[in-house]
Amino acid sequence: MEYYRYVMSMHIIFMVCWFAALFYMPRLLIYHVEATLKPEPDKSILSDQLKIMQRRLWNAISWPSMILTFIFGTWMLVLNWGLLIQPWFILKLVFVFLLSLYHLQTHFIFKKQQRDEIKWNSFTLRMWNEVATIFLFAIIFLVVPKPNSGWVWAALGLVLFILAIFSAVAIYKANREKKEEVSPIEKDSTSPPTLP
Repeated sequence: MEYYRYVMSMHIIFMVCWFAALFYMPRLLIYHVEATLKPEPDKSILSDQLKIMQRRLWNAISWPSMILTFIFGTWMLVLNWGLLIQPWFILKLVFVFLLSLYHLQTHFIFKKQQRDEIKWNSFTLRMWNEVATIFLFAIIFLVVPKPNSGWVWAALGLVLFILAIFSAVAIYKANREKKEEVSPIEKDSTSPPTLP
């Protein structure tokens, strides 16, 4: 039915906007944490600017996109109640529920940073940033192939994907720390020679 396809298109558009906000907001949270480690006046200037960017993203894109995703998703369900007996769809709803909890936790982190309460360090936020990617993969691979069989392989693939993402973040952290730890000897060897 043509009408159903328009509703589905709107659902997908707002889902993409919602995920875009969920991908970008943790990055802003990370930058905010890192800005608090800088000396003044850089710390205040960056923190103030990042707070503005966070508010605009969260209030103008993230919340409206999430709400409209749910509205059009519910509309699709009303037009096609048969989805509720499909195992892939029930599992998709579980992931969407978990994604909503992720959204709410990100909201709490955002609100604390708006009050200058920095509770999470940048590495923890980098790990948190990858959770939305896991949800995206899980939901898309449930909706597009609709795997009513082969759950073991799908679950194994998701676990391997999760391990790969978190391993990549851990490797990134180790490389970054290694670059930041420049010994005084290396600093002296890289500085230009002084003339007598």
